[in-house]
Amino acid sequence: MTRTQAGLRLSFYYTALFIGVGTQLPFWPLWLKDQGLSPVEIGLIIAVIYVTKVVVNPLIGHVVDKRGDRRRPMVVLAAAAAISWLAFALTDGFWAILALSVVATGCWSAIMPVGESLVLAVATHHKLDYGRVRLWGSASFILAAVATGQILTGQPTSLLVWLVSAALALTAVSCATLPDQRVPVGGGKAPARLAPLLGSAPFLLFLAAASLNQAAHTVYYGFATIHWKSAGIEGDVIGYLWSEGVVAEIALFAFSGRVVARLGPARLLLIAALAGIVRWLVLGTTTALPALALAQLLHAATFGCGHLGAMHFLNRAVAPGLSARAQGIFAGIAAGAAPGLMSLASGRLYEAFAGGAFLTMAAISLVSGVAAWLLARRWDGGLIKQGADHG
Repeated sequence: MTRTQAGLRLSFYYTALFIGVGTQLPFWPLWLKDQGLSPVEIGLIIAVIYVTKVVVNPLIGHVVDKRGDRRRPMVVLAAAAAISWLAFALTDGFWAILALSVVATGCWSAIMPVGESLVLAVATHHKLDYGRVRLWGSASFILAAVATGQILTGQPTSLLVWLVSAALALTAVSCATLPDQRVPVGGGKAPARLAPLLGSAPFLLFLAAASLNQAAHTVYYGFATIHWKSAGIEGDVIGYLWSEGVVAEIALFAFSGRVVARLGPARLLLIAALAGIVRWLVLGTTTALPALALAQLLHAATFGCGHLGAMHFLNRAVAPGLSARAQGIFAGIAAGAAPGLMSLASGRLYEAFAGGAFLTMAAISLVSGVAAWLLARRWDGGLIKQGADHG
């Protein structure tokens, strides 16, 4: 397979995957609200979804590292997610929605860490710029968010179930086209051990910085759309607000090679945290469109720099034989446990303080920044050796 072919297949995967994300993420809380759920119940469902990742993602990562095969498990997971999501059309009531959410989003979320492991391996093998491949996911997120906002303006949110399921079916197709890059297993060598990595000070500081940065987004993901809607902002404008920050994110990803080379993973995580302090302070104090529009541009830093920092840290610091497990642990904690636990509180915070709940997110970003600063001081920028702590 040529370098160009590999790049196109990876780009198609991200495009399909983030059509689903852009369709579901901004508007799913509205669907939940229209099912009669309270803010506390919405927060609980979002929290359980996050916590599911703590179990599912490391488990799938363990299986994948033992197999060495990444593409086939991704196809199975995407197909299962597409089928499961259709069942929401027949589901009613808090407990039924909660149970189905665990199954449907558990399959969906497990695709991502395995996919990142595969993409990073292929990008390294073919000398591709990860950010320039990843930006197609951001572009498709924009188009999906804007299109979904337009579709749902004046239309029932029940359409969302069908849109998300179709996007997941497309994701399954894209997974089937991915390069079948495998990590050698067995060969008479002892399998790579996870314990030294988990005992490494740099890895623990990385998890803290990345996890807190993710946790600081929970009120935004769970209640920004509801908050803006209650302030009189129309659905299509909300779609634009969600997507405009991703335009800046795309610009960042387009130059990610130079950005990462200049700043390095730890400093990118620090920038993400500092930008989060500013962004959440603005969202917590105003719903004026000009201020929101400016604050949303900081998504390029709070998410974009945070994601680039995390992916390049894992690629540089973790041995290939541990890559799927490390990605699974990262996804389970940073994208699972931390935001999941925060989501348990976010519903009550929003119910009590409305937009003021974002101010708590600013405080969490501050703590994330401290962890990222310590990571920059403790990590030497290289591989964390088996049986050694590079702290």
